[in-house]
Amino acid sequence: MDVIDRDAMGRLAKALGFICGADHPTTAALKRAADSGSEADIKKARALFMKLKPGQRQAAFSMIRD
Repeated sequence: MDVIDRDAMGRLAKALGFICGADHPTTAALKRAADSGSEADIKKARALFMKLKPGQRQAAFSMIRD
């Protein structure tokens, strides 16, 4: 399992807010995981992120790439 740090989750949440909308469940889950850092929130956010369409995931990663 790949580890995404809290900072990256927060940046992914912002990117997904632009791509999918701020009210999208995955956006909310990533934001919650970034804020709390709890293992349960991180697991849920990762699972929801992996259910996104591949193009949406790739777009989000492209937006946060340094």
